[in-house]
Amino acid sequence: MKKCFLAAASILAGTTVLGASVNAADIAAKAPVAIASPTWTGLYVNGGLGYGAWTADTTTIHPTTSQCDLCLVQVQGGKGWLGRVGIGYDYQFTSNIVAGVFADYDFSRLKGTIQDQFPFFAGEIKQTSAWALGARAGWLINPSALGYINGGYSSAHFSSAHMLSTGDGTATLASTPAKTTHGWFLGGGFEIAVTPNLFWRNEYRYAAYANRTLPDTGGRFPEDSITFKPTVQTFTTNVVYKFNWMR
Repeated sequence: MKKCFLAAASILAGTTVLGASVNAADIAAKAPVAIASPTWTGLYVNGGLGYGAWTADTTTIHPTTSQCDLCLVQVQGGKGWLGRVGIGYDYQFTSNIVAGVFADYDFSRLKGTIQDQFPFFAGEIKQTSAWALGARAGWLINPSALGYINGGYSSAHFSSAHMLSTGDGTATLASTPAKTTHGWFLGGGFEIAVTPNLFWRNEYRYAAYANRTLPDTGGRFPEDSITFKPTVQTFTTNVVYKFNWMR
């Protein structure tokens, strides 16, 4: 009887040890593999898509008197899609603070309308491109998520507008020239690390540009000049690849 008891105890102990070993192996197999934390210091490139809208304060000036014909500010506007490509460099100063510089370019098609209050012409005008040089500074909410603000210098190009009669929609010989205007921008957004090198950025930006005068010329009689002072708002989502040479 004693021998049977000792044999049973030995089998039970062996089973317990074997079970503990199997469980330890299972735990080791199921343990998550450590993922390298992202580094925010480094040169990067980015590309993405977005949506934009512009508004412009306009007035019309008589070609000979240089006085306003209808001395009220009209607000024109447009909207559409855009693509953005860029390059930049960030540096992580502390465990929470990241700052850097960047440059980007927008391929855009933000279509809208511009009007000549006399002789009552209107035409389609588009923002066709824009570029920006700026800096940004942000706070790491956690090691993989950055909230930031940015600002800097910007330039936007608007197309010519072939004018139509607002009465019956017939084409006229008049048109406004294409024009580039310069100004400033402010914005902000969030950026999330997907992998140590790949990031996802979502950003809002507001740009204000200088007033430009667009002569409405080419018609059968002297037309007005149109003052044009645009502001542009954009929302973009970008994929960012950071080379992380400083890792």
